[in-house]
Amino acid sequence: MKKLRDTKVLTTCAMLLAIAVIFGFFKIPISDVSEIRLQFLPVALSGMLFGPAVGGVIGGLTDVLGFLVKPTGPFFPGFTITGIIQGALYGFMLRKKEPSIKRIVVTQLLETLVVSVILNTVNLSILYGQGIMAVLGARIIKTVVMLPVNILLLTVVLRAGGNVYKRIIKKA
Repeated sequence: MKKLRDTKVLTTCAMLLAIAVIFGFFKIPISDVSEIRLQFLPVALSGMLFGPAVGGVIGGLTDVLGFLVKPTGPFFPGFTITGIIQGALYGFMLRKKEPSIKRIVVTQLLETLVVSVILNTVNLSILYGQGIMAVLGARIIKTVVMLPVNILLLTVVLRAGGNVYKRIIKKA
C-alpha cells in the first residue's frame, strides 16, 4: 500500500474511484437480480496500473461509496467483498503485462466465472432469500450475452488507459 503515498498514484486512484462510482449510477436492469453496469472498467484499469492491492481497495471502495452516495437497495457486505476480489483479480492478471487480447479474454472469463456467476449469485441468493438455481438462470443468460461486450470494452479501456498513463503520468 506504499503506492498510495505517491501523490500521482493517489490522485489517479481517486479519479478512477470517482469514475467507477459515477458509472455505478447508470445501470440497465434485466430482471430483479440481474443488471448491466460498467463500473468494472475503472476498477480493472486501477488493478492493471497499480496491482492487486490497489485494485482491491478501489473495488471495495467503489461498492461502499456507491452505496453511500446513491443507494439502490440494502447494503450487503458480500458485494463489497466481491468488489475487492474483482479489483485484486484484475491486478493479479493484468499488472505489469501488456493488455493483449488473449490476456484480457482469460482475465474476463475468470472474473465472469468467479465474481459474476458464483459470488454475486450467492450474494443475491442470500440477500433476496431466493434459491441459488432460481437466481443463476437469469444471471447466466446476462453473463453469456455480456461477456463479448465486456471483453471489447475492457480491451479498449485498458489499452487507452495504459497509453495515457505511460505518456502523461510516468513522464511527469
